[in-house]
Amino acid sequence: MKHKVIVDFDICDSYGACVAAAPTVFDLDDEDELVVQQDTIGDDLRAQVTDAVARCPKRAIRIEAVGGDGGA
Repeated sequence: MKHKVIVDFDICDSYGACVAAAPTVFDLDDEDELVVQQDTIGDDLRAQVTDAVARCPKRAIRIEAVGGDGGA
């Protein structure tokens, strides 16, 4: 299943806790501003992003399931 990574940049203070938890999804740029490197993730990264959500002191990150076609 795919998940959408959503960051509320209005409240994000770029502490970097999410980068430590999920470095392939989040990064800080040269000005120490948060960058979302992957805004859609698979189950393989969900645990890391869930950890990032929990670590965020501003609660600026959330993940939502992306609807699929339901069939194969």
